[in-house]
Amino acid sequence: MGKLVFVLLAALALSAGPAAAQAPPAGRSPNPAGVLLANLFNNYWDDRARLFPLLAMAQGDNRYNDRLPNDQTRAFRQQQQRLYRRYLNDLLNIDRARLSAEDKLSYDIFQYDMRTRLDGLRLDLWMLPFAQFNSVPSVLGVLGGGSSAQPFRTVRDYDNWLARVGRFPVWADSAIANFRLGMKAAVVLPRVLVLRTVPQLQAFVTSDATKSPFYGPVARFPADFSAADKARLTVAYQEAIQTDLVPTYRKLADFLQTEYLPQARTSTGFSDVPGGADMYRYQVRLMTTTDRSPDAIYQTGLAEVKRIRTELEALKKRVGFRGPLPAFFTYLNSNPRFTPYQSPDEVLNAFRAIQNKIAPNLAKAFSRGPRAAFEIRQTEAFRAATAPPEYSRGTPDGTRPGIFYVPILDATKFNVTQGMESIFLHEAIPGHHYQLSLQQENTSLPKFRRFASYPAFSEGWALYCESLGPELGLFKDPYQRIGALGDEMHRALRLVVDIGLNAKGMTREQAIDYLMANEPISEPEATAEVERYLALPGQALAYKVGAMKIQELRARYEKQLGDKFDERAFHDEILAGGSMPLAVLERRMDAWAVRQR
Repeated sequence: MGKLVFVLLAALALSAGPAAAQAPPAGRSPNPAGVLLANLFNNYWDDRARLFPLLAMAQGDNRYNDRLPNDQTRAFRQQQQRLYRRYLNDLLNIDRARLSAEDKLSYDIFQYDMRTRLDGLRLDLWMLPFAQFNSVPSVLGVLGGGSSAQPFRTVRDYDNWLARVGRFPVWADSAIANFRLGMKAAVVLPRVLVLRTVPQLQAFVTSDATKSPFYGPVARFPADFSAADKARLTVAYQEAIQTDLVPTYRKLADFLQTEYLPQARTSTGFSDVPGGADMYRYQVRLMTTTDRSPDAIYQTGLAEVKRIRTELEALKKRVGFRGPLPAFFTYLNSNPRFTPYQSPDEVLNAFRAIQNKIAPNLAKAFSRGPRAAFEIRQTEAFRAATAPPEYSRGTPDGTRPGIFYVPILDATKFNVTQGMESIFLHEAIPGHHYQLSLQQENTSLPKFRRFASYPAFSEGWALYCESLGPELGLFKDPYQRIGALGDEMHRALRLVVDIGLNAKGMTREQAIDYLMANEPISEPEATAEVERYLALPGQALAYKVGAMKIQELRARYEKQLGDKFDERAFHDEILAGGSMPLAVLERRMDAWAVRQR
């Protein structure tokens, strides 16, 4: 499952039940405050698994695989509020001063998490149930195919899925009710997003159950299933597709097409809806884990665009192109030499060649790598049109590997100058695969940290990893270096365009033009990017904000430590603590630097 398909499934690996608090070493008395904190974390993790069973499943806890909670109801939101308030109050009753240094770090992260979640529940974001990203309907399509997080290994697994999708019609009715309340309050999606979402839903509508993506598990029954179980489940899955799934997807698509679309906004960003400014400021804080204002981040974006554009101009001259930068972008997008592939397998094999190229050099930058297996796969056809290249982490028990998904709509148009090497460093190795796998493999962390995902940390780390290309044996081809600079430019442009759209009155058309003027991107690609910023406001800010913080910390410690600075130790320390808010990361790394001296 891609991180943009369903944000809640970005974290992984729960145990089958609440863990016991760790016992102190023999001969030592337990720290009462530490024991209280460990018990609080364990209890919270178990309560959250029951409240968010899809998230629990993605984290390896399969106890609730038959459930699909109706998270579109007021009662569910109130349940969340009670949970977060109770655990925040319990946390504040623990004496932080009596905790160990590592427990203090966990205390601070947990407090930040509870307060941030409560702040989000005060806003009317629930009036926008889904769009083309972060969509439960899309997630079910991925899960139901049989090759993702939802297990299909036993008869019970198959029955669990039937029970789960049996709850989808009620979820959809509640989502439609929330859309309607949003219509009354003028809190509605932009029209362009509705037009993108309807075809996604219609793709699941079929009169032949065997042609449905949800028929995949039936087509791949485990060999040890009895004939009777296969026959029963085949009939049950056909009925579920025909009576629960297809009618629900049709109902959602028809509602959005006929009732919602006429009232959707012709404007773009959050600033155009009641309460939208507060919603957007919250999204910026949530995604960057900082209190920086949108305007300050916008100014950073403008400065970074100017800097990177200067580097692109220099590379353009190096490869002998004499025209202006926009003409160079057109050349990169149109010259047949840059689209050499004839099949999806050729594209996937090109990425596998990149993996082989960096493999011998990883030890220069990291003292250890993850145990988790890794695969490169083509993105499923039903979501490839709107999906970016993306990583889906595996499970700690190895039953599912980490997967780098590559959307390939037409292999003959797959352009090698679009940063293939930098994309691999970011989405795969050592970017998301190293960070997410090492984090969940670190059993010394409390579970809420082992499986946490703060976008500015995770995406910032992955973007930082793109800068490691030269020492890992990449970017020797100047056009791959141009692609890498294009990727960095893309993240800088996001600071300008995301904020411009959602807080400064920039139109969709102006945003598309701005992207195309500053990076080698086609109009359809620029359009898809802009619509992503409308569907996931603030998310695109996380990359550059996080990467610049990591680069700032590295430069600081290189200056402070001189010859004592060890790149591998720096990377290992960042990854050892797992994902966390940037301010907490800075305190942790400053303490590390002191120890190095």
